[in-house]
Amino acid sequence: MKRLLKNKKLFLFDLDGVFYKGKESREKIGGTDAIEALRARGRKLYILTNNSTDSSETVHARLAEFGIPVRQEEVLTSALLTADYLRARHGKVTYFLVGEEGLEAEMDRFGHRRTRGEEADFVVVGLDRRLTYEKLDHAARLARNGAGIVATHSARLYMYRTGPALATGPLVKAIEYASKKKAVVIGKPSPHMFRIALDRAGCERRDAVMIGDQADTDIAGAHRAGIDSILVTSGIDKDAGGLSVLAKLSNVDQIVPLL
Repeated sequence: MKRLLKNKKLFLFDLDGVFYKGKESREKIGGTDAIEALRARGRKLYILTNNSTDSSETVHARLAEFGIPVRQEEVLTSALLTADYLRARHGKVTYFLVGEEGLEAEMDRFGHRRTRGEEADFVVVGLDRRLTYEKLDHAARLARNGAGIVATHSARLYMYRTGPALATGPLVKAIEYASKKKAVVIGKPSPHMFRIALDRAGCERRDAVMIGDQADTDIAGAHRAGIDSILVTSGIDKDAGGLSVLAKLSNVDQIVPLL
């Protein structure tokens, strides 16, 4: 195991449940020792987070507050990559938002225009803790009338301070079911996010390892992308859901002796 990790060039980390837990009131779990050890050994790293409620700048600032030395360009959020995907595939689009300020900020950064009317090119779906029936119904109506659906991710749960909480996946399923249309999913467990990280790092799949706390997003997503993974039990899951992992750790900093 130790010999295998020594050959890895790229380390991919989940965020919630790995470095900290909770959204409204966050508590640090770990990560400073792990990132510093990777820096000292000259390894590459990215944060791959399904977080769609914060901008990449906000996530970076929060990591800095916790003393976790990650650079802003190493933070890849599902919100950032969703906006980037739409711009690359469709140019600047109009969109109806099921989501929060962080997702809207990333969409604005890439030149997309939010609409609240009866027409939109896409319905863009992220976590929305102020969701109403009216908003969900309007999103489904737009999709039935021709708008595409792009989801930041399809995870069932995220790690809230007091335990697992409802995530974006159930919202996506509701809109898909009501519109009879499938969403394009950007974040984990879709392999799309992993491929972007590999491309940016200039690494092959065999050179990378994913460290995450959720079997059905981090571990399953890495498996789909052909990437090895490590499960940390500080978040949602205590087992890997039947998928093989290189190791199971109680805290992300336990990876240091293995490097």
